[in-house]
Amino acid sequence: MMDAPRRVAIVGAGEAGAQLALKLQSAGVAVVLFSDRSAEQIRTGSIMSSQCLFGSALAMQAGLSDAAIYAGPRSVAIRGLDVALQGTAKWWAPLDRPALSIDQRIKVSDWIEQFTLAGGDFRVEDIRPSRLDVLAASSDLVVVATGKADLSQVFVTDRSRTRYDRPQRTSAVTYVRRTAANTSDSIRLHMSPGVGEFFTFPGVTTSGDCQMLVFEGVSGGPMDAWANVSTPDAHLERGMELLRRHFPDEAERFHGAELTDAGAVLRGRVAPIVRRPVGELPSGAVVMGLGDAVILNDPLTGQGSNNATIAAEHYFEAIIRRGRLPFDRSWMTETFEEYWRAWAQWSTIWTNDLLSGLRPEQERLFAEAGRHPSLAAAIAAGFDDPRTLFPWWSDARAAEAFVEDRAADGEAVFDLRDFRRALGQFATGVTVVTTLNPHGDNVGVTANSFASVSMDPPLVLWCPGRHLRSLGDFERATHYAINVLASDQHPLSRQFASAATDKFQGVPVTEGIAGVPLIADAIATFECRTVARHDAGDHVIYIGEVERYSYRPDPPLVFHGGGYRDTAPHASALPAE
Repeated sequence: MMDAPRRVAIVGAGEAGAQLALKLQSAGVAVVLFSDRSAEQIRTGSIMSSQCLFGSALAMQAGLSDAAIYAGPRSVAIRGLDVALQGTAKWWAPLDRPALSIDQRIKVSDWIEQFTLAGGDFRVEDIRPSRLDVLAASSDLVVVATGKADLSQVFVTDRSRTRYDRPQRTSAVTYVRRTAANTSDSIRLHMSPGVGEFFTFPGVTTSGDCQMLVFEGVSGGPMDAWANVSTPDAHLERGMELLRRHFPDEAERFHGAELTDAGAVLRGRVAPIVRRPVGELPSGAVVMGLGDAVILNDPLTGQGSNNATIAAEHYFEAIIRRGRLPFDRSWMTETFEEYWRAWAQWSTIWTNDLLSGLRPEQERLFAEAGRHPSLAAAIAAGFDDPRTLFPWWSDARAAEAFVEDRAADGEAVFDLRDFRRALGQFATGVTVVTTLNPHGDNVGVTANSFASVSMDPPLVLWCPGRHLRSLGDFERATHYAINVLASDQHPLSRQFASAATDKFQGVPVTEGIAGVPLIADAIATFECRTVARHDAGDHVIYIGEVERYSYRPDPPLVFHGGGYRDTAPHASALPAE
């Protein structure tokens, strides 16, 4: 690749670091990957986490591993969420796309070997902070992708984004052999206020299919009971004791459970911390943090591996776009902030919120989910995309309205979830529609319901939902703009589809007709005057007359089947050789 950086050093070969190394290698970038253990030592060592990757993150790892890991006979798809909130709710909901849990000992060692076989520079070395200066002097970019205490100290804690200064749970993970009694194709999540949580799901480990057990004990509570455990067998027995005491239904399922191997246990406490993404070295050089180096989430919501995967993909795309321009502090900060705004902030807020205990309106959400399948499905979807939980998860009034909307779904002609999937088979572009509110503040929302209506006069339409919080602003405005996003602007799509207070944070804009903000680098912009509105069920059809437009012929962002897509020329459209 002509504009690729000459050399990138990645310290840490876990989920995030190894994925980034493979992606950069495939794009022609020279990468040196450091790990404190060899692939064989990782494969034969102890388990590393309670990882569970949901659909959005899995899509970003497609093609990175041997098919036997992801689609072979040992693979176990996770297709639903089975929730029991003690004394309040019990329900099941399907996941829109299957999740999967692959023991990182398999995945990471496989990735390291792939990287090496393809000519990658892999080095087993215990990197210390003092060594980072040497790497920075010989590399265009140094990425620290490990949460090891001495290296993470290079990155300063961001107090504005860190709610807790100490661990809120004691976590214990156990992999046991699967049996007919303990197996299901769902995540079984049990929540006991004041005690903690237990969840279990199927997975694949070094010895084959397994069932993964995760105990999350409230600090100082009755499940914070692992201090005197020192052996794998004692770990397993303590887990069974806690199940018998607090979750007897699960205790029956796991009666007589056996560990998959001697390394199949893990215990610890995680302080949920967000650090600043740029670390400054004694020489004045800077390094960039990735994954656990900068965002540590408690395992309660299973977001750690998902965050790491999505961050690695985001960094990869940003590095390739940057090419050989300097990877300076400003670029590092903006790359992280873009990822934070589009994704990480929502998983962090959600996880920290659950750690503090459910508020009454949240308990009601769980209770009502047992009566309204579409509400249950919405909660389950939050594990894949936490952004979709807001604002109704964090705002009592929004929660009440959301419950009412989901209750109405049950009276619809079709199963709305399935109907939405069918509609999703129609590929669309992605736009951000912008306007000004009466106070002169910028307003924007992601929409794919955009279409041309007429050439003469030049008319277009878009269809906001009646639930849209900014609908009143569009009703009062005389003008709006349709900004068609480019293929690399999917973080913007997520940002404007979120419940963020300031959706324009970090977004360069120019001023259009009537002061309407126009998004810089959009591949097409249509500045419109509203000429008609039509009621259309739970949406409103806005028809606008285009008063000015601009465009550039670059690839668009495409949405299909619930995910973003790239476009490619169809074979029949290619010129003949």
